[in-house]
Order: sequence, then structure tokens, then C-alpha cells
Amino acid sequence: QVQLVESGGGSVHSGGSLRLSCAASGNILSSDVMGWYRQFAGQSRELVAQINSGGDPWYESSVKDRFTISRDNAKNTVSLQMYSLKPEDTAVYYCNVWRRHIGGSNENFWGQGTQVTVSS
Repeated sequence: QVQLVESGGGSVHSGGSLRLSCAASGNILSSDVMGWYRQFAGQSRELVAQINSGGDPWYESSVKDRFTISRDNAKNTVSLQMYSLKPEDTAVYYCNVWRRHIGGSNENFWGQGTQVTVSS
């Protein structure tokens, strides 16, 4: 099993920055993809950014060039540095580990979520 603990959410003004961090305990595999989702009020979670153990990132188009995801394989941590924050980035952000099992099934592990609020 994997447990994820997030930190770093909070409130900032438009244009500000925040850094989210997530520490994973349990068995993190080199094939696991770590990432961040966000959930706007009344909506489903959406993928914001993810990164594999090789350091290859993917970003949702609205955050590309403003957010940077990083991963420390030795410490089993993943971080999301957010710059130039906008009110529309206001959401609950969730740390995620995505695992593909032998045989093709997938499994997701989730953190508890951390609120990010950006005021105009």
C-alpha cells in the first residue's frame, strides 16, 4: 500500500506562487507515475501534471509554463511549484500515484487533498 501526505496549500493573491509537496510512504515502484490532480467545486478531479521516474513531465495546457513538477525518487516525494497563480487555479489539489499492475490493471493512490485559493 501507498500513503500520500500533502503539504503546502494556502491562500495567495493573483500572480503569487505556492509550492505543494507530497511525501509517499510504502512501496513506490520505479514504474509508478506520480502527479497532481485538482478538483474545482462541484466538478470531477482533473490531471494537472504528472512525472515518471525518469523525470519526464506532462502538464495540462492551462498550467504549462506556470507550474513545474519535480520528483525525488530517493525520497519518494513529488512537488508542484506553481507560479503566476490565477483565481481560476483555486481548487483542492490531490497528490496521486498511478500504478499499472502486471496483467494491465491500474491502481490509483490519493492524498487527502490540500486547498489552494487564489484571490484577485
